[in-house]
Amino acid sequence: MQHNRQKYLEAIKAQLEPNIFNHSLALEACMGAIYDYLQEKGELKAEEPAKEEWCLAGLIHDADFGGEFKAEHPRKTKEALAKYGLELPEVLEKIVKAHAPELTGVKPVSKAQWAIMCADSLTGLIAAVAFIYPSRKLADVKLSSVSKRFLKEPKFAAGTRRDEIALAARPDGLNIPVEKFIEICLAAMQSIAGQIGL
Repeated sequence: MQHNRQKYLEAIKAQLEPNIFNHSLALEACMGAIYDYLQEKGELKAEEPAKEEWCLAGLIHDADFGGEFKAEHPRKTKEALAKYGLELPEVLEKIVKAHAPELTGVKPVSKAQWAIMCADSLTGLIAAVAFIYPSRKLADVKLSSVSKRFLKEPKFAAGTRRDEIALAARPDGLNIPVEKFIEICLAAMQSIAGQIGL
């Protein structure tokens, strides 16, 4: 299924504050990298959505986290996109709803759903680590630094949903060890650092 990424990109850029827009780009990159890792390991079943859909779900997951829809996030993704003449295909809606199960009631089942839930909050933690470096650049962030703050400093970036990130290791979920999961997402964000101002 072909989707016009550019149109979705323009819509969320218009709809969201710059920091949430950058977070959306970061999650899009993480979703693509997690897909590649699982594909390489031969762990994606035929019924999993395509990589393009994993990435696009990451890009649009917070489409309603701005403007008149913000108070009802994440239940208004469809309406937020409709404002820009865009649809929310069911395959994307299923992935997007899983990034906030406590609000949508949609618990992750597919690998794509597990990936979006586990990676959503991790992007913020990685960005927060970059901000404590004098350069404020992702290029300088080391895996050991993110892992240490994730595991041993719960007060650092206290809003991070560490419990959700840790679920990446669940055998019935992604089955990716947490440190490996952090490594995948850190590398993904570093690859688009210029686009997200880090």
